[in-house]
Amino acid sequence: MPPSPSPAAAAMPVSAAAAVAADEYTPRSILITGAAGFIASHVTNRLVREHPTYRVVALDKLDYCGSVRNLSPATRSSPSFSFVRGDVGSTDLVLHLLAAERIDTVLHFAAQTHVDNSFGNSLEFTKSNVLATHSLLESCRLHGLIRRFVHVSTDEVYGETGAAGDAADEEESRLLPSNPYSASKAAAEMLVMAYARSYGIPAITTRGNNVYGPRQFPEKLIPKFILLAIRGEPLPVHGDGSHVRSYLYVEDVAEAFDVLLHRGHVGGVYNIGTTRERRVVDVARHVCGMFGLDPEVAVTAVSDRPFNDRRYFIDDKKLKALGWEERTPWEEGMRKTVEWYVKHGEEWWGDVSAALLPHPRMLTPQQNFDTMAMNNFDFE
Repeated sequence: MPPSPSPAAAAMPVSAAAAVAADEYTPRSILITGAAGFIASHVTNRLVREHPTYRVVALDKLDYCGSVRNLSPATRSSPSFSFVRGDVGSTDLVLHLLAAERIDTVLHFAAQTHVDNSFGNSLEFTKSNVLATHSLLESCRLHGLIRRFVHVSTDEVYGETGAAGDAADEEESRLLPSNPYSASKAAAEMLVMAYARSYGIPAITTRGNNVYGPRQFPEKLIPKFILLAIRGEPLPVHGDGSHVRSYLYVEDVAEAFDVLLHRGHVGGVYNIGTTRERRVVDVARHVCGMFGLDPEVAVTAVSDRPFNDRRYFIDDKKLKALGWEERTPWEEGMRKTVEWYVKHGEEWWGDVSAALLPHPRMLTPQQNFDTMAMNNFDFE
């Protein structure tokens, strides 16, 4: 059974009591949604490895970018780990898992995350990121035993950061999403906030910048560039490639979630990021250098997104105050990442040719209408 709060904590307001409890929180049974995806699988494997007494249940519907192979370290090393294939939006399934496993902690990673795809199929992002989050929250409310609900969001909810030299976005900054993906993640955050205030769901929200490393599906920038370089094909950059992003190595991010789970304060929002920035075109050139390619030949410009934020820049002081710090230099992280893709190539997921295109295939208006019909949207 979860430990009872101390008499002093019980007499405090809820927010103050939660802050005290945060320093001594130990989960017992954890449900991780979207666990077969890129970041979530690294977090899952770390928690199983570093905390062998925890019960860890991985839930994933195995969409195109998820793979049970991502969870092989956890599967091999712990009898207290289990994988369930299913949709987080299925209330019956989630309620069953929460009750059967006596879940007290939820790490909610499950989401559609690729911005390019959101321009062509935005309704699916609302379904996966907003409706499914609402369903999960309702299941947790009915379950009544959740002591931590860590909601994974993105730095893109802040919208575009100003030019270099402007202040970084802090956790209290306004949310100004600028594309369908970030809008769906902002909407999901509002539902988490509402359930925290109305029903006492003990939520912590994270907003992270770009992440890279082994086992990332190659629709994302860095693995796409690496696999194209292996093929000897051009590396496409949107527009002039001057868009600026910050990149964290995935194992550093997994450590950040470990820290937040055990030391994060209920009700808190935490940026997970780095202040080191790179232009997209410079990332492409770096990959060229690792493969001995001439960037003047290999890097090619393609049409930009319908809207492409020029820069994201977040302040990570709040997370650092909990004891976390970035450990992996860019050069080391890229070396490890390239080594993994050179070893495994494209066979990890099967045919990924479509993901390596400069842009995903956009849906026509009729295809969007058909998607709405399949998802039972009301047209009246």
